[in-house]
Amino acid sequence: MGSLAGKHIVLGVSGGIAAYKSVELCRLLVDAGAHVAPIMTSDAEHFIGKVTLSALASEPVHTTLWDDADPIPHTRLGQRADLIVVVPATARVIGSYAAGISSDLLTATLLATRAPVLVCPAMHTEMWEHAAVQENIAVLRRRGVNVLDPESGRLAGGDIGAGRLADPQRIFAEIEQLLTPGDLYGAHVVVTAGGTREPIDAVRVIANRSSGKQGYAIAAEASARGAKVTLISTADLVVPSGVQLVAVETAQQMQDAVESYGMQADVVIMAAAVADMRPRVVAKSKLKKDPKTGAIEGLASIELETTPDILAGLGARKRSGQVLVGFAAETEDLVENALSKLKRKNVDLIVANNVADDGVGFGHETNAVTLVTRGAEPVVVGLTDKRSIAKSVLDAVVSIRGQSSH
Repeated sequence: MGSLAGKHIVLGVSGGIAAYKSVELCRLLVDAGAHVAPIMTSDAEHFIGKVTLSALASEPVHTTLWDDADPIPHTRLGQRADLIVVVPATARVIGSYAAGISSDLLTATLLATRAPVLVCPAMHTEMWEHAAVQENIAVLRRRGVNVLDPESGRLAGGDIGAGRLADPQRIFAEIEQLLTPGDLYGAHVVVTAGGTREPIDAVRVIANRSSGKQGYAIAAEASARGAKVTLISTADLVVPSGVQLVAVETAQQMQDAVESYGMQADVVIMAAAVADMRPRVVAKSKLKKDPKTGAIEGLASIELETTPDILAGLGARKRSGQVLVGFAAETEDLVENALSKLKRKNVDLIVANNVADDGVGFGHETNAVTLVTRGAEPVVVGLTDKRSIAKSVLDAVVSIRGQSSH
């Protein structure tokens, strides 16, 4: 039996010159035992013929919502798929998918599935590097879509640059990895995300700059690796596929949720920026401005109290085999402060970043971190997208879990 025996894979082919490589990928998938259902866009038919893919795939090519034998082909294809792969993915398909626009059978199927999706872009360098395309790719990644970046090499017209479709063998290997039980399969992972908001009155809050994007990227990556993921979040972002969301707002609400879900979890990753202080007294109505002086009663001086240290509480009650991960947003002495936090709070891994650096931390699509664990040299992960940071963090978590099981 092949490595993909029994797997249903939808192979989407859109209209780019690299469409011919989808034929080789189809052969590789069928030879590995997969049932391949091909979908071609009308533009793809300018580059390869339907007969070619129909002859190599497990069923005839599907091309339209209207002429298929099934009255709702996108729903059937999306529901039975173990994975959907788009080879090549053009800028149009990527844009429609990111915007949720069902403009043809392929995009309709992408929107009608809960299966993992692998998008393999291919286009000219200028298109690949365009801000709109990069933003759409970032949106898909935040939602948990897997993106296999194109390679650099010879393009159509004799140009050379980034945008060349990944080699079919590389795409096949990526598919095998996605359909193999992940290294967190069966584990319960709790991730916190976003910045807490502590009320002053009915409308005003004390908050911080955390967007929650890094926590969401970690939740998406953990789910892709087979974990059961509970995401405790203050952020209003698209929840990754397969992830359970627990919405909170204040530090106290986050503590209650972490104690409810995290105490028995296998892994807890505290990516949220929890407020250190909160107003001791919260006004039930909006504090009004004095029309004569302009002063707002109660805002000139706010008495604060400390919020619960959720990570330290987890560390004090840490179970054998449980992995605890904390984050440290620093502006100086990065490793020293991370090591101190690691020991003081009894956690296994601190993900430290210098938020004073360009493109790092709060609000950015990118991040750069240093991973600090016990008895090992810190691991520096340079500036990259937050999904790649998430992969590095979870690689470290998997390594720690492996060590604790021996």
